[in-house]
Amino acid sequence: MRRALRMRAERRQLMTAEAEVLGELRRLRARLPQLTGALAASADGLVLAHDTVDGEAGSVAALTAAALGVGRRLTDATGQGRFRELLVRGENGYVATYAAGDSVVLTLLAGPRINVGRLHLEARRSSVRIGELVDGALERREPPRLGQLPPPYPEGPPYSGGLPTRDVRGPGSP
Repeated sequence: MRRALRMRAERRQLMTAEAEVLGELRRLRARLPQLTGALAASADGLVLAHDTVDGEAGSVAALTAAALGVGRRLTDATGQGRFRELLVRGENGYVATYAAGDSVVLTLLAGPRINVGRLHLEARRSSVRIGELVDGALERREPPRLGQLPPPYPEGPPYSGGLPTRDVRGPGSP
């Protein structure tokens, strides 16, 4: 239950970075006109932002999550370290996926005439920026809602006198 609540809170926080991530995707597409689509998604397949021509963002995000899982297992099994990127070439172009921070992936669709070196250069820069935006949003804490406990202080309480104590026993109690 706690994990589900934590995941829901993380998704809410990820969505707060959506406008900034979308702006980065649009800037990336402006720098690389051969891109036919750009998508930022969480590692579990949730679309954060997309700038695509067709309405397939949800299915591309789900497939990206599956490919990410295979890519992570492959790099782990072969001793290549943490997953960084995956490039797939088809008859009509490329699908490139890049790790963006700790919890997001950037997936790009490109035509067959794209300069793959430039694709990697620009996409790596954008993935770093998107990772910073999303990881920053996850680090920010939302204010507690009514009935919700505030998050614990990671570095201890903001005062040095210890926790206040109060005697809650009624009069005449031992």
